[in-house]
Amino acid sequence: MSIHEECGVFGVMADKPIDAAQICYYGLYALQHRGQESCGIVVNDDGIFVSHKDVGLVSDVFAGNTLFSFPKAAMAVAHTRYGTTGGTNRSNCQPIKVNHQKGRMALAHNGNLSNAAKLRNELELNGAIFHTTSDTEIIAYIVTRERLRSPSIEDALSRAMNTLEGAYSLVLMSPQKLIAARDPFGFRPLCYGKTSDGMYVVASESCALTAVGAEFIRDVEPGEILIFGKDGIVSRKEHCGKREKKLCVFEYIYFARPDSVIDGRSVHTARTNAGAILAKSHPVQADIVIGVPDSGLDAALGYSRASGIPYEIGLIKNKYIGRTFIAPGDRAGQVNIKLSAVSDAVKGKKVVLIDDSIVRGTTSGHIVTLLRNAGAREIHMRVSAPPFLYPCYYGTDIDSKENLVACHHSADEIAKMIGADSLGFLPVECLGELTGYQSCCSACFDGDYPTDIPADTRKNRFEQRLSERTK
Repeated sequence: MSIHEECGVFGVMADKPIDAAQICYYGLYALQHRGQESCGIVVNDDGIFVSHKDVGLVSDVFAGNTLFSFPKAAMAVAHTRYGTTGGTNRSNCQPIKVNHQKGRMALAHNGNLSNAAKLRNELELNGAIFHTTSDTEIIAYIVTRERLRSPSIEDALSRAMNTLEGAYSLVLMSPQKLIAARDPFGFRPLCYGKTSDGMYVVASESCALTAVGAEFIRDVEPGEILIFGKDGIVSRKEHCGKREKKLCVFEYIYFARPDSVIDGRSVHTARTNAGAILAKSHPVQADIVIGVPDSGLDAALGYSRASGIPYEIGLIKNKYIGRTFIAPGDRAGQVNIKLSAVSDAVKGKKVVLIDDSIVRGTTSGHIVTLLRNAGAREIHMRVSAPPFLYPCYYGTDIDSKENLVACHHSADEIAKMIGADSLGFLPVECLGELTGYQSCCSACFDGDYPTDIPADTRKNRFEQRLSERTK
């Protein structure tokens, strides 16, 4: 098992009707790494919302003439999903559309509410009827409720933020406005930019801005609400500074694309720094350093540079399939299809193998076996993250403690379990060196949660689905 993905949000606003759906399509392609379960686009055709969403990859959901069926529009929002709350089905696809007395709204969400179960229970007891099992619908319901008694959609969102707890980076569209908002902790990234012809673009990562020809302007601040309207941009900061900034450190280690810059820090630089730290904290005499594609490659390069051990391409990724953890099932077979070893590079060699994480250890064991079968003489595994010891409640699908191998075994024991000659994790006290010493959330490593731990702490999505079916 490996780490499950985040979600990607995207939005555009122009001063005239454009091929907004096609622009969203390119943006979602750039954010596909953040979620491969489902995706969707909603365009605003002069107040009429037209949408298409379904389970599958961006290229599959918008195959054929689907994109060309959208009307030209001045605004659109889009989403690519890996769900940490709620199952994988079409009803949980985003963006979510809402029709109410004061108009329409479309909402795309990245993150996870830590008080989702509590809020849903309270809403249902007051008559709310939910059509999905995702916490995004909870956000949509609360914003809509506040909109019915607020003078504007941005006022409604601000009031809703007093109720929401946990992680949420939002792109919201009303008939007249595009709105971006980030929770007061700033758990999940969100930024915006502008194209040369004046179109504004909001995205989870800066790589998506580049994909549509937009120049990065800045990150949305934790707690900030940005309103893009006919009169320009308005920034509301009544929620800013209420909490200490806690960007998820795993954005730098794994989630984000290496060419993205998040809160002023290059993801590529953070990962090469992780490799350099591993070389110093867990040195070993070896012939080559290799990385597990794709997220281990930058750290492997950093390890090589710091240690002086040559960097080599020892594993090849099949570029035509997604990340193995996206689909549940036989992960051993998925790893064999996804990766193959380069025998000429590893045969007879002492290999330093760099990967981003170990959760249960099964995937790591299969990769070590691949290298053994290709003739590697020794395999010394180094992990560019500390050991996972605690569940995450902010959008990273870190499983419950009983399924985290590091909760029950030492590094030496895990090395034996996966068949490696040695194993070393990134020291948790060195995380600040990755992030430029900005304050980040590392609760899955150290148990220091920025919010209250929710009462319902079930983390296994498959157990949740079974529970839902048997209620």
